[in-house]
Order: sequence, then C-alpha cells, then structure tokens
Amino acid sequence: MSAEPELIELRELAPVRRAGPGRTRLERANALRIAPGTARHPTRQPVPGRGHRFQPAGPTTHTWCDLCGDFIWGVVRKGLQCAHCKFTCHYRCRALVCLDCCGPRDLGWEPALERDTNVDEPVEWDIPDLSQAEIEQKVKEYNGQINSNLFMSLNKDGSYTGFIKVQLKLVRPVSVPSSKKAPTLQDARRGPARGPAVRRRTSFYLPKDAVKHLHVLSRTRAREVIEALLRKFLVVDDPRKFALFERAERHGQVYLRKLSDDEQPLRLRLLAGPSEKALSFVLKENDSGEVNWDAFSMPELHNFLRILQREEEEHLRQILQKYSFCRQKIQEALHACPLG
Repeated sequence: MSAEPELIELRELAPVRRAGPGRTRLERANALRIAPGTARHPTRQPVPGRGHRFQPAGPTTHTWCDLCGDFIWGVVRKGLQCAHCKFTCHYRCRALVCLDCCGPRDLGWEPALERDTNVDEPVEWDIPDLSQAEIEQKVKEYNGQINSNLFMSLNKDGSYTGFIKVQLKLVRPVSVPSSKKAPTLQDARRGPARGPAVRRRTSFYLPKDAVKHLHVLSRTRAREVIEALLRKFLVVDDPRKFALFERAERHGQVYLRKLSDDEQPLRLRLLAGPSEKALSFVLKENDSGEVNWDAFSMPELHNFLRILQREEEEHLRQILQKYSFCRQKIQEALHACPLG
C-alpha cells in the first residue's frame, strides 16, 4: 500500500477558505481520487457461487440481504447465512448468489488485546460542552501534536474542520451497480441510485486493510460519514446495514462502542487527541441484533406488519398440520387394534 493516505472529502462542506502563509491546506482539488479497479467491478459470473455452506440465520439477525439489498424480515424464517464467509441473504435469493465463498476472513484484529473486548460498554471519557475559547485551545493543542499536514482549522461561524481516519472492517461483501463501463468521477459525484432503480448488482469483498481519510466538519454526523464512504465506493447497500464504531485501547483491552447516528466523530477526535490508541474509528456491519425501527418509513413498517402476519399464519398452519397428521396416525392405530 502507498504510504500517503487516501482522502475523501464530504460534499456538504462549505468552500474552503484560502490558507494562511506557511501552511499547506488539503483542499478538494488535492484529495486523492478513488479510481475504479478491477476488483471493484469484477466480471459477472454466470455460474452459482461455490464453497458456501448456508445455514438458517439466528433469531437475532436483523440485517439487509447481501444480494438484493432488501431488509431480511421475519421471525421464523430469518434468511440464510454462510457459516464460512457470513454472506447473508433471503431464502429466495440463495439460488442467485454468484459470489464465491472467500472462507473465514482474518481482518487483522489483535487477538491478545481483543480477547476481553467489551462492546457497547460505556467508556470513561467525558464529552463536555466546550466554549469557543476552549475549542480554539483544543484545536491549537491538536495541531501541535500531529506530524502530518492533516490539521484542524477553525471557521468563522465557530465550527471547525479536520480529518478522521476510518478503518473498513467488513466481513460481508458490499454491492455496486452492475455496469459494463467503469464509473466516472461524475458518477461518483452524483452518487449511486438507491432503491428500486438498482436492479443488477455486483458483490465483492473489500480488502481487509482498507483505510480512508475523510475531511469533515465538526457538525458532521456519524450517519453522514457512513453515507459518504458508500458514495465514494459506489456502494448501493442500505447505509443502515453499517455502523461506525469508536475503538480505544485501555489497560490492555480494546473497547468498541457503536456511535449513534447523530454523534459527531470530529468532535470525539478533538477531545481524544490525535493518538490512534486513544481513539480510532471503524466501519463494521450493523449486526448488533437491534433494529432502529424509527429509521424506517411508514409504508415500510406497514409492509413489515403484513409480512409478519402472513408468516405467522403460515407458521400456525404448519403447526396445525403436524398435529393433525399425528392425531390421524394415532386414531388409525386405535382403529387397527382389536377391542379387548
């Protein structure tokens, strides 16, 4: 890999002001563009994917299908998941999976540190409300500690901009639109279409060592960071399939905490300082087993209720059918036995 970081700048940022003398500012024009590679747009395979060992997904699996992108609903039939690569899909999508199983993915976690990882445990960091003078002092201290040109800078409106590094630790594949031509920079700026318009999709596994730097505002939320990463990779998966985690090494252990949608990563970066051990950001699948139902629209929720009702009726029908069959066999045995 190249020693220089690859940078992504969020489009929502205001125009960057001209930097003062003696300081190099990293602007949109200087950000390294993500060029499409062959691994991101592989040739569509005409044969079913090989090597998968699909099993029924667990009852706490609330996620999106890695093939069609739709939410995997239901209580009894939760979909299928490969025991090796964790590819997750609907029952109806199983026959359409063309991506070969990659086997268990070693994502480079430090087992000695993460053996006793406490996920979602409250971290003992205080997140105070800083005054403008305190923010200016924190930014000055932060810039004095880094040894690169990824500075934080103050804006006239009291906000500040800076860079965060995100590690992509994705076990499952991501999907991009299936197209005969490679996407252009204009396509990336427009962003991929999400929803029913995207019919043909190509899935691939991201490299396990993928790291991206993003230029963000202090008010940029965690959800916007996720959406920006997906746009730059032209990923058409639902953003709710992913979650941004903060990672910290303390007392020989690694702590992971999932950020809420409205938390501001750059603010956390400023408070923790530039040390990667004190704080780093990781993009992972949102497989915590919890569903934020408030994030779905009213038509989606009504549709889920109808689907659950049909599933419940079918499940009851199968149960009654089994009991009826068993009762019939017992009655036949009774009639076959001679009286006395």
